[in-house]
Amino acid sequence: MPLLEGKKAFIFGVANHRSIAWAIAQALAGEGAQLAFAYQERMEKYVRDLAAKIPGTAVIPCDVQQDDQLDNAFAQASDIFGGELDILIHCVAFAPASELENPFVETTRAGFHTALDISAYSLVAMARRAAPLMKPRGGGSILTLTYMASERVMPKYNVMAVAKAALECSVRYLAYELGEHNIRVNAISAGPLNTLAARGVSGFTSFREQTSHVAPLRRNIEQSEVGDTALFLSSNYARAITGEIMFVDAGYNIMGA
Repeated sequence: MPLLEGKKAFIFGVANHRSIAWAIAQALAGEGAQLAFAYQERMEKYVRDLAAKIPGTAVIPCDVQQDDQLDNAFAQASDIFGGELDILIHCVAFAPASELENPFVETTRAGFHTALDISAYSLVAMARRAAPLMKPRGGGSILTLTYMASERVMPKYNVMAVAKAALECSVRYLAYELGEHNIRVNAISAGPLNTLAARGVSGFTSFREQTSHVAPLRRNIEQSEVGDTALFLSSNYARAITGEIMFVDAGYNIMGA
């Protein structure tokens, strides 16, 4: 029997075929999960085109900065999934381009607020709405994406690094509070991938090249490897894992330089 046969997964963050969220969606669907994608308005066409490649996938509009839209999105997902949910995938992050181009010390109050709201608080907001749908299933799995810039300085990552640090702390607090309901909360810290978000960071290409030389496996990772890790963390094989940051970066994080 497929690992996720009969499981229902709500995925935020699919943008195009290079999205980590899309790789995760493919991995989950390949093991029997029923999917729903939440999309930002400007990404609707791309999300609908990708959803069509996985029969039965629903698409739901949602701006994660709007509580009423989050309420509506989870209400629609509840209707689609019969009032139940097993898996929530949070692949949402954003900071204004100027905040990644200017020195960190020049971070604006508005830019800081936007980055933290979209990239970190949205996980809390989603978890609050997902939990009531997971409890009837006897638990569930919530998964987000982070990056090692939360712990080490990555020039030009700036306020996004702060947002990722807040996101990781949120993972631990959510894992603690939701654990009594058998809801697990984890994060994957992926190595540099050629995604829409990554291309907005100055110096990304050179850093990706460096990673392939420094990482113990002497290569970069692929989207599918993050998808496979998400599949594991969403499955019963990871039933005792929660509050963790799992690195999928060919070992780069263990190196001193």
